[in-house]
Amino acid sequence: MDYNSTRDKLIIPEYGRNVQKMAAFLLTIEDREKRTNMAKALVNVMAQLHPDQRDTADYKRKLWDHLHIISDFKLDVDGPFPAPLPEDRIGRPQRIPYPQEAIKFRPYGKNIAKMIEKATLFEDGPEKDALVKNIANHLKKSYLNWNRDSVNDELITDHLRDLSDGKLKLSEDMRLAHTNDLLSRNTGPGTNAPQNQSNNRRKKFNPKNDKSSNFRDLRNRKKN
Repeated sequence: MDYNSTRDKLIIPEYGRNVQKMAAFLLTIEDREKRTNMAKALVNVMAQLHPDQRDTADYKRKLWDHLHIISDFKLDVDGPFPAPLPEDRIGRPQRIPYPQEAIKFRPYGKNIAKMIEKATLFEDGPEKDALVKNIANHLKKSYLNWNRDSVNDELITDHLRDLSDGKLKLSEDMRLAHTNDLLSRNTGPGTNAPQNQSNNRRKKFNPKNDKSSNFRDLRNRKKN
């Protein structure tokens, strides 16, 4: 039995093995004119396999280039475009490294760390104080996404100081937004925050409060 593992490797798998076999057959045709006509017919077959690519630029040239690549650049025909050279073939692109950044507090993310870095460049004044307060409120809101049980302004102040390397501090008279206000914003329309647990609690069933006819008849029978 003939297995794919024993066959020749597909050069461009998108066209399949039959196209690669026909491209190999073209190399055996000695008559140049006949070989050219057969190559044009094969390009039309390749176009039918990928009709969605017809709107792309240089669609026909791309098909002819692929035919030369499949034939290992050995095909000699009078095509409408010059044959590409083997050295012009683009190799596999280099692997893009995953960005690894040292984040002191991962629940806050790296964007807030960049905002804090920019805030340290501001001159002291009302504008900087308002910016620092907004950043601190954002830290508190982000912290509540991970831990809704306990959070206080002192903890957020410590985190702000650590993230800014001691360059940003909240004034003693500055108060952050209340926890309930931040939670109400997180549970607004379009958010994925969990709903109030009280809405999910099932009410205990009380037959006395049931108004259906079945339970009303059952109570009447017990009385009689």
